[in-house]
Amino acid sequence: MRSLRSAWIWLFALLVTLTASGTTQAEPATLVFINGSPTAVYFNDGDSFRVLEGPLEGVKSRLAGFNTLESHGPVHAWGDWNPKELYALAKYATLNARRGVWHCESKDMHRDGYGRILFQCPDLRRSQVSNGFAHVMTVGDEQASPDLLRVQWDAIVHRRGMWAHGVPAFVVTSVHSVNEGYEGRTYNRVVSTVDGMSEQWFHNQAYNECEKACYMAKELPMADALQLATELRADPKVAEAIRGIPDVVVALAVNEYIALGKVRHMTSPAGMEALGARLREMAAQGRFNAAKLEPTSCMIYVSFERRYREPKPSCLKW
Repeated sequence: MRSLRSAWIWLFALLVTLTASGTTQAEPATLVFINGSPTAVYFNDGDSFRVLEGPLEGVKSRLAGFNTLESHGPVHAWGDWNPKELYALAKYATLNARRGVWHCESKDMHRDGYGRILFQCPDLRRSQVSNGFAHVMTVGDEQASPDLLRVQWDAIVHRRGMWAHGVPAFVVTSVHSVNEGYEGRTYNRVVSTVDGMSEQWFHNQAYNECEKACYMAKELPMADALQLATELRADPKVAEAIRGIPDVVVALAVNEYIALGKVRHMTSPAGMEALGARLREMAAQGRFNAAKLEPTSCMIYVSFERRYREPKPSCLKW
């Protein structure tokens, strides 16, 4: 059965790669309305594009509020996913972006230090998240829209896309080695699957090329976390705060609280306060003592300069 599954993975990923990249060297153009103006762009992955025409020709983008998996190779892993399957899903995210017609806006058209413009593309964002081709992601103190979070929770409940084999408490989205020369403390980025907010994983690790970096966090087995979610739902002080939030998401929020001591931004401020008070009570009662340090998700380290250079690193060849 493992051999059969492996063969299907290879065939599936090859089909997606060929379909997404095309058989010619021409860049497939997608219609995007940029601040209302129809514009041809090229999606190099599922959450960024380069403008092909007009006054912005050549400008690259950053698309806000969501993140697709890395498409330079099979570098992501969690649960019982084969990394090549998640790589295929990253290619599907690119294909989904290329095949649609989207609407993107930037209020000030400000360019960052890399010349990129930050765009809000709500219809693309919703499509990618709904299909499980992307997860909600914000940076800093920015909070995701409640509507988009519910779209992700629905994808999780129905096991679409990247959630088909379970849901990690955190998704690793970037890995940096301490010897890359970044100023200040080196960190990797991880993102909550409950509220989409980013966390900085500070470290002093010098990674070797193709080394796997796994974010370790204390957590309960999902069955135990789901039992606590049931108890929280039965608590009249908390029930209203988590009304309408799927049990699996509440369970993930419990595990994220155990890991970081944070109440996730998945309900109102008053609801967060009530939920936090109950979680602190549970902690004081020893309800989390069975939590063990486990890898939530992992990512293979390859420096940015090496991702697209020939010859490819061994872990990107498959």
